[in-house]
Amino acid sequence: MDNRMPTPLITVLCLGIAFLYVPILVLIGYSFNGSELGSVWGGFSTHWYVALMHDVQIRKAAWLSLQIAFASSTGALVIGTLASIALVRIPKFHGRFLLAGMINAPLVMPEIITGITQLLLFVSMLQLIGWPARGVTTVILSHVAFCAAYVAVTVQSRLQSADLSLEEAAMDLGATRTRAFFDTTLPIIAPALMSSWLLSFTLSLDDLVISSFVSGPRSSTLPMVIYSKVKLGVSPDVNAMASLIIAAVGACVITASILMRRAERSRAMETQLAGM
Repeated sequence: MDNRMPTPLITVLCLGIAFLYVPILVLIGYSFNGSELGSVWGGFSTHWYVALMHDVQIRKAAWLSLQIAFASSTGALVIGTLASIALVRIPKFHGRFLLAGMINAPLVMPEIITGITQLLLFVSMLQLIGWPARGVTTVILSHVAFCAAYVAVTVQSRLQSADLSLEEAAMDLGATRTRAFFDTTLPIIAPALMSSWLLSFTLSLDDLVISSFVSGPRSSTLPMVIYSKVKLGVSPDVNAMASLIIAAVGACVITASILMRRAERSRAMETQLAGM
């Protein structure tokens, strides 16, 4: 039986991969452009990386975006995981349908609608209770609410496939329900938790629309700064910044893949030993 992929499918696959990754390679190449015009090659140079390191605005925006992304992804991981546990482990409770709808709504809601509604919410809260003022706090709260939906959906799918009998066996041996969950189920859903955190981190770091609505003075994120620069024309320093982000994201993805693969191997070995 011939299991080889047909030639037309291979061609389409190659074209799709090229469409995704060739522009990234071109961008990285032009980040070493010596010309001040982003679309004209002026020879190999690392000048724009050096200039980028001396750009105070870019550095502050990048550091702020990393802080917001870390806080948002961590908060979204906690809230989304608790929501997924409630939906999977508690079959019937008042408000279940409403909770499921609230989780799925941000996945299909246009970001501009989300940004406008959150802006109106923060303005109303500021008038009523005097908090929160538009700034870093409002951006983090908005990103947490936006990313928690992705975490809940990802963790929920993994939690549904987890074997509940392992927790029951741990409780039969004297463990509390909480201890049984942390000792048996948590290692099983750990890859989903890590993937959800990385996805939330990327979504928060990349967000432009929602951040533009809910940010305030001195809270411009990196996408907002880059967008303001791109409106005047793509300059090589923007290419350099994008290349550094691509390198950082690639390193994180490779590291996460290695850790997840090691965890899967360790869990498989423990399962084999337990079955012997």
